Amino acid sequence: MSTITFNPLRVVADVWQHRYLLGQLIKRDVLLRYRGAMFGVAWIFLSPLFMLAIFAYVFGQIFQSRWPQQDSTLPFWLLLYAGLIVFNIFAETVSRAPGAVRGYPNFVKKIIFPVHILPVVPLGAALVHGFFNYLILLAALTWVGGLHVQVLLFPLLMLPALLLALGLSWFVAAWGVFIKDMTQIVPMFVQMLMFMSPVFYPVSAVPARLRPFYHVNPLGSVIETTRAVVTGQPIAWGVWGLTLVLCLVAAILGYAFFQHSREEFADAL
Repeated sequence: MSTITFNPLRVVADVWQHRYLLGQLIKRDVLLRYRGAMFGVAWIFLSPLFMLAIFAYVFGQIFQSRWPQQDSTLPFWLLLYAGLIVFNIFAETVSRAPGAVRGYPNFVKKIIFPVHILPVVPLGAALVHGFFNYLILLAALTWVGGLHVQVLLFPLLMLPALLLALGLSWFVAAWGVFIKDMTQIVPMFVQMLMFMSPVFYPVSAVPARLRPFYHVNPLGSVIETTRAVVTGQPIAWGVWGLTLVLCLVAAILGYAFFQHSREEFADAL
């Protein structure tokens, strides 16, 4: 029987031990996605650049949208883009998690293969795309004259969202082995979560009676915190620290559930 651990250091060590194999799987995943495309892996950079240009045109020129109830000199489309960077990493990881194990039946049936790293692959691929999104964000902030040193904390402040995505990825990947419908259910859940999180609006714009539901959403807290560094506002380190702890617990529980279920993967596949 697999040993179940709730020690975060042990979880990190289990993943770090297979870092080379994990890196190769992430590289393979990213390259396969763009195989056969005319511009190849250049789409990693071109896709978010086109998306930002569309945001700037639609929300800046056509709708001329303003960020509700928030004092900021930055345009609406840039604040929206900053929130989407965080959410897209989370969404890509969790949405692809149901097939993370099911897509590698030959690996699962090999006793010596570290199956627990398979759900980490979608997160690694999402981080590759998120990195280029972040570079474009820095370039856009420079262009509008809003670049400052504090924005360098953006990657660090995303850590709770990454832990939450990883924990859910382990959990959903395990369920995805036994329930094929997870590939349909999870993307619908993620899409619903996008509108229930402060991606297109700040929490301050939500009616007071509904705000408690937003405050218990750790993803929303991370989006608000990262957006604060983009706008140069003070960081609520207390809220961020509490969110980090909760997301760390979610990651450990997801890992423990995955390890508890892995012995039945081969039979299910």
